[in-house]
Amino acid sequence: MARSKYAQQAYEAALAIQEPNTRVGVGVDMVDVERMRRIIERTPSFCEKVFSADEVSYCSDKGDPAMHFAARFAAKEAVVKALGCGFADGVGVRDIEVVLDKGRPRIALVGRAAEIAESTEITDIEVSLSHTAAEAVAFVVAISRTAQEQAQKVDPVRELAQRFKEAKAMFDEPTQVEASAEDA
Repeated sequence: MARSKYAQQAYEAALAIQEPNTRVGVGVDMVDVERMRRIIERTPSFCEKVFSADEVSYCSDKGDPAMHFAARFAAKEAVVKALGCGFADGVGVRDIEVVLDKGRPRIALVGRAAEIAESTEITDIEVSLSHTAAEAVAFVVAISRTAQEQAQKVDPVRELAQRFKEAKAMFDEPTQVEASAEDA
């Protein structure tokens, strides 16, 4: 199908649109509370090896510490998923800590986890923890600086409407062949 010069330019411009290099990582993990309880009972040093002193203190003060340890362990797993790495990439379980900020859980990174976050421009990590007597779950979203800047700049509805308008213009504008046929 022949395109007019304007339609061809619009088509080429649409193909040339490049999305910004945004990075948003998502991670989720579930831990069986009873399994965590058995690990803690079998290996008393487990908590000190895996959790920070503040995490151990917080969880130990709860009625069912295993439930809270399980949620924090799930958070550590979810963080490495959101960062797009793993514990095999040199990230240690103690490089990720669940801290409380006015009662709200937050993620603090040190060591290799902090290096990976910095190299991928991750500036914010949101975490949500939940548990029942049987399961603990953590959901994590890691957001890059570029993604945050783009979210502030772009109105997605307006951008989508503009792209549809441009695409529609490409197909609505009669081609030279169609215009010649209409004149005859």
